[in-house]
Amino acid sequence: MLIFVKLGGSLITDKNQVGSAKRPEISRLVQEIKQAQGNNPELHIILGHGSGSFGHPPAKKYQTRLGVHSKEDWRGFIEVRQQADALHRIVMDELWQAGLNAISFPPSATATTHNHTEIQWDIEPIKNTLDHALLPVVFGDVVFDSQIGGTILSTEEILAFLCLHLPIEKVLIASIEKGVWKSMERPEDIFSILTPALFHEHETTIGISHAPDVTGGMRSKVKVLFSIIEKHPSIQASIFSGTEQGNLLKALGGAEIGTLLRNK
Repeated sequence: MLIFVKLGGSLITDKNQVGSAKRPEISRLVQEIKQAQGNNPELHIILGHGSGSFGHPPAKKYQTRLGVHSKEDWRGFIEVRQQADALHRIVMDELWQAGLNAISFPPSATATTHNHTEIQWDIEPIKNTLDHALLPVVFGDVVFDSQIGGTILSTEEILAFLCLHLPIEKVLIASIEKGVWKSMERPEDIFSILTPALFHEHETTIGISHAPDVTGGMRSKVKVLFSIIEKHPSIQASIFSGTEQGNLLKALGGAEIGTLLRNK
């Protein structure tokens, strides 16, 4: 089984404090991944993570996602890259310290886009990584764009692309939230199951992030996940709390936690 796991930026960083990584949280989540793979040698994982309070503040300041043209824009492009990489190195260090055979695939070095939407990416190295039972790691990052100079690919957009080329069966989004809220006024009340029809009905009440998040927060993430499920109805996706110890391990073991996104 091939599972895509995303560690949300709000889960592994303090999104209200610039450049603040939650190292104990990252270490615990890495240990849960290690235990899950130890429990099931047939389990293959692609790990992704957000940029949280590292990449999002400069991305918002320079509006990098909308395009890169001026000298100042390119300065911002590099700053976003620098901050995204700083968090990525922390995650990679934790993976290596845990003894996991993780390999980094920075989108800025391997992918390009055209007007943000068309992605070109040679994923043969990722396929080789999986063939040898290694752990590929991707993350939200800047990329060069043939139309608008440069932009940012979110982890969910990377996931959507990979689902076109790899046999991903399940998507697990470990978040700071217990799932997708039914209402921003009552965050304890979440959808156990969310379908496209339900999402359309409640879309305005599913909020965006209060902290800087250039990729639009929960609403945008759910939209991307449903766009994936529409193309690949067999894919199961769930959004759940990664802050609760053991949740990621349970989800990797097949338990349904948080909000389950499905086609019908």
